[in-house]
Amino acid sequence: MCPLESYSGHMPTHGEIAQSFGLDAERYDRTRPRYPAAMVDRITAALPGRSILDVGTGTGIAARQFRAAGCRVLGVEPDERMAAVARRHGIDVETAAFEQWDPAGRTFDGVTAGQTWHWVDPLAGAEQAARVLPRGGRLALFWNTFNAGPEVTEMFAEAYRRAAPNLPFSPWSKPTPSSPDKNDKSDLSNEKSPGGLDPFHDRAADGIRRSGRFGEPGLWTFEWEHTYTRGEWLDLVPTSGGHNLLPAGELETLLHHIGDAIGDTVTIGYRTVVTVAELAG
Repeated sequence: MCPLESYSGHMPTHGEIAQSFGLDAERYDRTRPRYPAAMVDRITAALPGRSILDVGTGTGIAARQFRAAGCRVLGVEPDERMAAVARRHGIDVETAAFEQWDPAGRTFDGVTAGQTWHWVDPLAGAEQAARVLPRGGRLALFWNTFNAGPEVTEMFAEAYRRAAPNLPFSPWSKPTPSSPDKNDKSDLSNEKSPGGLDPFHDRAADGIRRSGRFGEPGLWTFEWEHTYTRGEWLDLVPTSGGHNLLPAGELETLLHHIGDAIGDTVTIGYRTVVTVAELAG
């Protein structure tokens, strides 16, 4: 695990940031945004059955939503601290990195991954998903991304520039790329990204295509917003990648600047991006 020292002395690696979420798994579970009900309904409606393998299930946030929609869910999670929270919520979880996980001959109607596929090798992950899906099974990978207006984006970006300039990844450093019309209700076969629409989707879709096991990946988007109190937002901030590896004083300063900027409440716009693909015959 990365030592809690200044980034100027030790820049956390990709793996260290990935492992950092389990440092406060209960906070992660309490504060992280859930996923739109419309997304859950659309994914489950596309499945040939009701069994799901949830990759990088974390504390089981998405798994619980799919379970509530009538699905049987098994989670795979590399961090035992996160998995333990999911189990307390009644989710069955096997602890392993997905690329090395042994399916032991089991198959699932869908493979899902919420906010985690960017930690998975995109080609190895797609190949592993193909091993556990039946013909017509679906791979559905999704992320909540910020879709705030320019004023909110700049307000947060300025706080990060002043208080945490060495943070390797600031969620407010760039605007979210544009995406297709959120009102597009066409089916999977008609929702194809021409590329460059979203970095999460583009990387995932590239791995899916290179595996040669799936049809053309599709892109769905869902836009929504949520109003946070000042305390709720400041409770959420440390769960973003790398934040809880900041030295305590630097994180405290960052939270102070953010709190001063937002006042009593802040409304955050989100775009949930979903990469979907059907296993080919």
